[in-house]
Amino acid sequence: MNTPISPVVTIPQEPFLKWPLFSQAEEAAVLQILRDGNVSTHPVIQELEKDFRQFTGRQFALAHCNGTAALLAAFHAIGLEPGDEVLVPSATFWASVLPMLWCGLVPVFCESEPDTLGIDPVDAARRITPRTRAIVIVHLWGLPCKVEEIQRLAALHGLKIVEDASHAHGASAGGVPCGRFGDVSVFSMQGDKLVPAGEGGVLLTDDEEIHTRAVCLGDITRIIKLQGPERRFAATSFGIKTRIAPMSAALGRAMLARLPQTNAVRNRNHQMLSEALEAMGFDCFLAPANVERVYFEFIIRHRDPGMNIARLIETLQQMGCRVGLPRYPLLHQQPFFTEGHWQTIGRFPAGTATHGASLPRTEEANGQLIRLPNFTHPQSEPLIQQYAEAFRQALSML
Repeated sequence: MNTPISPVVTIPQEPFLKWPLFSQAEEAAVLQILRDGNVSTHPVIQELEKDFRQFTGRQFALAHCNGTAALLAAFHAIGLEPGDEVLVPSATFWASVLPMLWCGLVPVFCESEPDTLGIDPVDAARRITPRTRAIVIVHLWGLPCKVEEIQRLAALHGLKIVEDASHAHGASAGGVPCGRFGDVSVFSMQGDKLVPAGEGGVLLTDDEEIHTRAVCLGDITRIIKLQGPERRFAATSFGIKTRIAPMSAALGRAMLARLPQTNAVRNRNHQMLSEALEAMGFDCFLAPANVERVYFEFIIRHRDPGMNIARLIETLQQMGCRVGLPRYPLLHQQPFFTEGHWQTIGRFPAGTATHGASLPRTEEANGQLIRLPNFTHPQSEPLIQQYAEAFRQALSML
């Protein structure tokens, strides 16, 4: 008979893990929109865009109803042709990849590298063909990917970089903030993100043509303000409406202003637990020199590849820990791709595009990851200590 496992984590967790944490500043910002009465085209949208330009140092910003819409605009705006190939990671949220299909672009899945879990520039280089035109980078969980290597690869082959920085508000590499590494970059402001606005997204670029094409895709009220011949599309846009709602924009502005403080709390808490877990044999993806990471999510792995992760997770859960597998399944393994539905969405002629991705290193590595909760409260230390003790006891039982 199995011996019952006693709870180790006994502190009520919800107050320390709750997110978003809104303050009176966010309440006042949203209330002001209601009092103003303009709940569709309020100037707060342009104010949010100005904030993100200052936050990243980019020349152009365009707010969207969500990050997925911003990514669709990004793929549209970089001016590729139907059938062009785009190198993409499989270990990411689907919005990093699927919107490109509506532009007729072909995703080419690449392995993830082990240091940051981002797209592997070495494997990506092996998958380049005469049709390759762009590469998607994602700073997974808040840790910047290998941007220097990818920038060199892109420069060598003339590839556009689409940067999905949706996990990385406030992260940087080499002193450069995430959100400035792509020809076009995107942040999400969905409710779980580090700058939550309920729903929202921002497209960023230094290229005026990219910005103009993104405006024409879906912001009908902004097209008429363009100075070039694109103004003639003001009555129709390109058939999509992607504008952010002012209440979301107001909420996003207020949370962006508080980002340094909220990130500091997460970083302090997660680094505190990481110090204990690293001593137990876990890799907690601590930032290397010259990199500042943030924590959209707290992901770890044990250095022993033979560790029974499923059993460890089950034991920790019985002890009261809110742990599990990473939230994103690998995209290349999903029925949307394995059953060929992606070809239908992309309207590819028969025989011109195939899936068939095999990513053994990514698949093996993904099975070794453990997802912990985010400790968002400034006074989380007692709970963190209980989590550390639970890990010690669980490891001793394996």
